[in-house]
Amino acid sequence: MQATAAFFATPSISRRPLPYHCVRAQRNSVAADLSTLPDASSSTSSSRAIPSVKWAQKTVVIPPQRRGCHIVTSKIVKAIEQDLSGFECGLAHLFLHHTSASLTINENCDSDVRHDTETFLNQVVPEGWSAPWKHTLEGPDDMPAHIKSSMFGCALTIPITNGRLNMGTWQGIWLCEHRDHGTPRQIVITLNGI
Repeated sequence: MQATAAFFATPSISRRPLPYHCVRAQRNSVAADLSTLPDASSSTSSSRAIPSVKWAQKTVVIPPQRRGCHIVTSKIVKAIEQDLSGFECGLAHLFLHHTSASLTINENCDSDVRHDTETFLNQVVPEGWSAPWKHTLEGPDDMPAHIKSSMFGCALTIPITNGRLNMGTWQGIWLCEHRDHGTPRQIVITLNGI
């Protein structure tokens, strides 16, 4: 796995009230900590420190995968964990640079779910030389891969809470490879928050 990174931080803006509310997670529930927010009507609000908004970006390359749905959560987290740990509250945006694979969030435990999802996709989107597709420049799996990619999409947004991706217990990030012979897949991960 290969990764490149960039990190940006915006300076604190202490003269304007916050246009958003910062939330802190407490035992899987989120509660607004309003005592730390500046009061727009107070003349002393400009003296309080406002958290700096941070940005980080990394490109992760997933090695070629066989056709099907693959859990890549641990690979993603490992690639971004150092930057991720610096965020208390924010968003992680994942963007896949390909039109014949896709990203989705689904079951992370039972491999039958991944198998059944691939079976469903193959039944819904016919494949082979007898299929009605005109676009077959790269073989009979070419156009079906593009359709499947559009069905699931190429981007995900996941909340960040206390330096971790805030996903459900049974949720995992899937890379769905829709080609018979997949290539390395690039995912750009952008983190922003405080």
